[in-house]
Amino acid sequence: MRSSGETRRYAMNETILIIEDEAKVAQIIRAYLEKEGYKIRIITDGAKVIDEIKNNPPDLIILDRMLPNVSGDLLCTQIRQQNEIPILMLSALTTEEERIFGLQMGADDYMIKPFSPKELVTRVMALLRRSKKKERPAPLVLDNGRLLIDPLKYEVYRDGTKLSLTPTEFQLLLMLAIHAGQVFRREALLEKLQGTSYEGYERTIDAHIKNLRQKLEPYPAKPRYIKTIFGVGYKFSPEQERNHEL
Repeated sequence: MRSSGETRRYAMNETILIIEDEAKVAQIIRAYLEKEGYKIRIITDGAKVIDEIKNNPPDLIILDRMLPNVSGDLLCTQIRQQNEIPILMLSALTTEEERIFGLQMGADDYMIKPFSPKELVTRVMALLRRSKKKERPAPLVLDNGRLLIDPLKYEVYRDGTKLSLTPTEFQLLLMLAIHAGQVFRREALLEKLQGTSYEGYERTIDAHIKNLRQKLEPYPAKPRYIKTIFGVGYKFSPEQERNHEL
């Protein structure tokens, strides 16, 4: 585990963009993240967000869902269409349905206001760890060459076409594919992705799986790769099972 000094050195070149119209909230987030060594930029006007990201792309975005004038959901979708920067969405909307909807818009994580600043810092660190292009094992070539997962380049190809996955979707696919045939409970997937399991958030894995299937599966309604084990969780279908389906 890194000491606080090591964490600050690790974060000193990483920039976080905070999109938040509540000045007090934005300054609290800034204070906690700057303490860890992150560079912080704050935008209060949602209309300026897309140009800011295009001209000065950050390493991570903290996005308030309830912005004036511009919908945070719309911004999230627009950002995700253009790049794969990790997005942590903040919102006072507390229901499970609202959390899932926010993730379906393209967010990688979702926190409910009011939140613990220390927990926010922990989640930021987890998202940044997942998005880093560290050295990984050789590419996984699956399904007789139809599916290629390159952990080093963070790229996925299906039938020769590159898929645009978020960092969370990529890590989820890689984890399941490496352990093909193993059934993962939702809380186990969440813990492996975030480093810890937050009570009540297990169902958000369903939203990530749904988004991943839409991009990965030839027929999302009849998944070939990621199977649901009802009442338990998910698994990546091993080669022999897929061959039996042909």
